Amino acid sequence: MLSKMAQSVKYSLNQKILRAKSACQDFRLYDVGSYALNRLTPRTGYTLHKNIAYGLKARQCLDIFFSAKPRSQRPLIVFVHGGAWLHGDKKDYRFVGEAFAKEGYDVAIINYHLAPEYIFPSYIDDLSLALNYLTQHQLKLKIQAEQIILMGHSAGAFNIMSALYHPQPYSLKSREKIRAVVGLCGPYHFDYKDDPLCADAFDQSVSYQHVMPYYFVEPNKIKHYLFTASNDQVVAKNNAIDFDHILKKKGNHSQMISIPRTGHISILGSVSSLFSRYFQTKKQILHVLNEALDT
Repeated sequence: MLSKMAQSVKYSLNQKILRAKSACQDFRLYDVGSYALNRLTPRTGYTLHKNIAYGLKARQCLDIFFSAKPRSQRPLIVFVHGGAWLHGDKKDYRFVGEAFAKEGYDVAIINYHLAPEYIFPSYIDDLSLALNYLTQHQLKLKIQAEQIILMGHSAGAFNIMSALYHPQPYSLKSREKIRAVVGLCGPYHFDYKDDPLCADAFDQSVSYQHVMPYYFVEPNKIKHYLFTASNDQVVAKNNAIDFDHILKKKGNHSQMISIPRTGHISILGSVSSLFSRYFQTKKQILHVLNEALDT
């Protein structure tokens, strides 16, 4: 008969497996949903330039949505998709590019290398390379990299925070131009050891205390906005609570924003032009971006 401790461990493991299965099912459903969203996303109000290489490898490419809305200073949103570092492609996020391009933002959506073939910090290396490329080639690309917003969902939110807060800080030519970081349901402080969903994305011999951005926060003037979904069953809210706490402890700006009636996947889908009127997500993001850019 199992001891109480063994029963507790078994129960905890079973719960993790159930959450992982649920998350994988959600990602599959999201593939179907994003396909439908993108098919119905308007093709007006922006120009799309696909598959711009920011590096030499196949996954090192990005799409740029150029806003058709006149604006003297066009801020640049760099969006990083989620998918537990195992899954996802920029082509699935046309609805994100359109949603913000119609508001006067240029939007770059990047691909990056995925696990299990590539593990941390490969995907952070890719993001840093993409940011430097966008900054160095802004004239050729016809973008303005003077006001940059980093935005990421789930694993992508981890990536954008890790590009700023990393055990070996990156040489980001755009660091002083980053006005805000917007993390949607990001895992900023968790133990990935044997995690059934994302263990393959990290070196299991390295402790999470040597990886998580929570442990490497440094003071700066960037505005941090940590969005959570009220019904998130994948990423625990403590990730945002802990990260908000350490950011403020270091003297940084940080604000937590909970979006009602959304889950881990639907919080991102709710920014789509098809659904944004029914949810607070896009409205709240635009509000904080205006706040950050007016500072």
